[in-house]
Amino acid sequence: MVTDQGGLDDKSFNAAAWKGMENAKAKNPNITIKNVQSKTEADYEPNLNGFVQQKCDFILAVGGLMSTALEKVAKANPNQQFGIVDAGSALPNVHTMQFHTEQASFLAGYLAGGMSKSGKVGTYGGLKIPPVTIFMDGFADGVAEYNKAKSKSVQVLGWDKAKQEGTFTEDFVSPDKGKAKSDAFVAQGADIVFPVAGKTGTGSASAAKASGKFSVIWVDQDGCVSNAENCAAFLTTVVKNITDSVTDAITKGAAGEDLKAPYLGTLANNGVSLAPFHEWESKVPAELKAEVDKLKADIIAGTVKVESPAAPK
Repeated sequence: MVTDQGGLDDKSFNAAAWKGMENAKAKNPNITIKNVQSKTEADYEPNLNGFVQQKCDFILAVGGLMSTALEKVAKANPNQQFGIVDAGSALPNVHTMQFHTEQASFLAGYLAGGMSKSGKVGTYGGLKIPPVTIFMDGFADGVAEYNKAKSKSVQVLGWDKAKQEGTFTEDFVSPDKGKAKSDAFVAQGADIVFPVAGKTGTGSASAAKASGKFSVIWVDQDGCVSNAENCAAFLTTVVKNITDSVTDAITKGAAGEDLKAPYLGTLANNGVSLAPFHEWESKVPAELKAEVDKLKADIIAGTVKVESPAAPK
C-alpha cells in the first residue's frame, strides 16, 4: 500500500485503508502486507514503482491525488494488479473503490441542522478535489433539507454548493491549520464543525474537546475509534467504509478472483454510513434520530435524491 501524504496515522482514509490490509492478513495468514508513506506528490510514482519492482501481487494507491501517477505506472505495467481508493480508472488492471459519501453527508447535515443551537455550522476541506467536495455538497444539502422541513434558517459557513466555493486548508497534514479554520467558524457563531481534511481535521477535534464550545462531525473512520482521545467532541462520523472494501479486494485477489468490477459504496450496501453517536447518544433527541433514519431509508429507496457534481459516475 502506498499512502497519501497524511500517512498511516492520519486517523482518516490512510488509516482506514491500512486497517483493511491488516484485516485481509488476519483472514489469510499467507498474505504479506507492507506499506510506504508518501511525504509529497513527487513520491507517488517512485513509491508505486518500488512495489512493482518488488513483484507485489496487489498494489493499492490511497487517495484521488494519486490518480495521475497510478494511471502512468499501471499503463506501463499492464500485467500488474493495482487498486485505488477515491478515483476511477478505465484500465483493466486497476480495481477502483469509490464512495457516494454525499448520501451519508446529507444525513450528517440534517443532523447538524437539528443539533445546532446557534443556527450556524461550518465545514472546511483539505483540498478542493472531488473526494472532499462531495462530503461538503451532501452536508450543505442536508442542512438545507432540515431548514425546509422545519422552516428554519441554519447557516452553513465554509461552503457554497451552488458556486462550488468554500474554505480549504490546502493540505491534509496540518492540525494547526484545522484548528485555525474551526476557531474562525466558532468566532462567527458556529457550534458544529465538519472537517473533511484528514489529519488536518484533528486540530479541530482537539480544539473542540478542549474548549467545549463546539462539536465535530468526523469523516472516513469512526472518530471515537480512530481518534478516541477526542471522542467527547464527536457528534458522529460520516463513515466511508474503505476498510471493508480494501479487505474484500485483497482477499479476493489473493484467492485469484477477478477484480475487474469496480466497488461503489452507498448507504444501501453500507459502503457509507453514519457512525454511532457514542457520548452524544443521550443528547440527540429521539425525534431527530427517527427523522435521520427515515431520510436514510428514503435515500436508499430513491425517493430522496442526493446529488453532487463530485459523485462517482
